[in-house]
This record gives sequence, structure tokens and C-alpha cells, in this order.
Amino acid sequence: MTMTTRETAAPPEAPDEDLGPAAKAPVRRARRWLLRDDLTGWAFVGPAMIIILGLSIFPAAWAFLLSLQKWNGFAEPTFIGADNYSQLMSDAEFWEAVTHTGVYVVLFVPASVLLGLFLAVALNRNIRFVGLYRTAIFVPFVASAAATGILSTYLFSPQYGLANNALRTVGLPAQGWLEDPQQAMLVIAIMSLWGQAAFTTVIYLAALQDIPNDLLEAARIDGANPWQTFWRIVWPELGPVTVFVTIWQTITALQLFDLVYTTTRGGPLDATKTIVYFLWEKAFKTLEFGYGSAAAYVLFAVTLLITVGMVIYARSRKMEAF
Repeated sequence: MTMTTRETAAPPEAPDEDLGPAAKAPVRRARRWLLRDDLTGWAFVGPAMIIILGLSIFPAAWAFLLSLQKWNGFAEPTFIGADNYSQLMSDAEFWEAVTHTGVYVVLFVPASVLLGLFLAVALNRNIRFVGLYRTAIFVPFVASAAATGILSTYLFSPQYGLANNALRTVGLPAQGWLEDPQQAMLVIAIMSLWGQAAFTTVIYLAALQDIPNDLLEAARIDGANPWQTFWRIVWPELGPVTVFVTIWQTITALQLFDLVYTTTRGGPLDATKTIVYFLWEKAFKTLEFGYGSAAAYVLFAVTLLITVGMVIYARSRKMEAF
């Protein structure tokens, strides 16, 4: 005797309109709960979105509109199109500010990345009071730019600064430092390192602690010395982090303003006038708001191009950080 087993297909679910009143009630309740969750989420996100729109997107759009106008803050603005941008391209003072900013980027970015890496490797050890050392390294990062500027003014004063006193002690001639056009930008880069290297140190230290110990142990078992272990194991693992901190420090360097403002005010002889200080001077001292806004958008375009270029290069080398 043969028995045939037949599978019975499940009936299709009825749409909401075909359900009876008793079956529709749970569906309505579920939809109300989903709507309530959505509204609750937007209630939490909404204030932050309003702040972001009000403090970033709206000012950016207004600054772009100003860059197409001539306005001193009092009279009626005059629309002049791209004249501000064309004037910038032939402005010798603007190109000097670009050159000074480029010099600062070349001085600051590689030094901050290498110093942060060195300090992170030195602090990634089981030594006594390592927590105290890590805290001491990070303290300058949270100090205000005004405090850093005042400290640098005292340290590098040509008359009574600590740096010149140390040089006199060892029989070397005193230097002009912040009062010397050839040395002022170097001093600002050094003082920036004092605070900003702490950021790269913390990022590298976190990345070092994230490297699997199995890899390091396997390298030691294979006979690799510490130098070989660093270059063959540690450094490749730090590639994405290096891309990130390089981009971050480049953006920070391009936006240099506060330390210049609190120390040299762009001097001596405009030797430390950066792009941001230039646009601040044009907008808030000579009241050329349109011209200053155009300089700000040129800086934005340069920063965007550099960032995109570095990201594309990093991805081509399989070092994605974003």
C-alpha cells in the first residue's frame, strides 16, 4: 500500500483591508508604535541638526554669497560676481600668505606625525608611572592657544627669554626668534608641535595597542629583532592611521591663526601672515567682507583638493583610513 504525502501551501497573507476589525487593531498599534519611535528619534536628533544647520551650513552659504559681492558691513552690498576671486589671483600679499602657510605645513606636518609616532612607541611599554607620562604628554593639547602664545612669547623673547638664556650659558649668540623674519615661522611651528604632537601621540598609541600580540610574538619566534618587527609588522599596521593623522594635521596647519594672532600678529614684516590671518585681516580690519570671504573659499577649495588627493593616493596603496 502506497501513501502519497502532499505538501499544503500556506495561504497568502491577506492585505490590511481584508482583515477583520479584531485583526486590524494589532496592526494599527504596531504602526503607532513605529511612528512614536520615529518621532522620538527625531526629537533627539532635531536640536543637533538645527545647531549644525545654523552654525555651519547657513554661514557657509552666506559667506559664498558675500564672496560674490563688495560689502563693508554698512553700505548696501554690490554684486560683482567673480571679481573678488580674480583680484585674489593677482594679489601679491595673498600669494605671500599662501607661501607662508605652505612653509608652515612643510615644517609642522611631518614633524608632528614623526614626533607623535616616536612618543607613542616610547609610551607603549610596561614601565613605571606610564599613566603619568601619558597624561603629561596630553596636557599641552588641551591648553588654550592664548596660553601657548603667551608661553612662547616668554620662552623666545630676545631680551629675557629662556631660549636665549640657554644659548648664552653655552656660549652661543642670542637669536631674534619671533622678532626675526627668518626664524619667526620656525618658532611658531615648534610651539605648535608642543601642543599638537599630543594628538598624534594618542592616536598612534591607540593604534599600537590594537595590533594583535600574536603577530608580534610570531615575529619574535622567527628571530626578528625589534627594528625588523617594527618595519615589517608594526609600520604596515599603522598605515591607515598615518593617513588619517597626516590629513588631519594638514587641515589643522592650513587653518593656522590663533597662535599667530597671540604672538606675532602676522609680523615681523608679514613673515608669519598665513591665509587665515590674511582673510581675517581683510574681513575684520579693513572691512572687505566679500574679499575675505573669497579668500576663505579659496582656502576651502585647496583643503578639499589636498584631502581628496591624499585619500585617493592612500586607497591606491591599500591604506584606506576612511
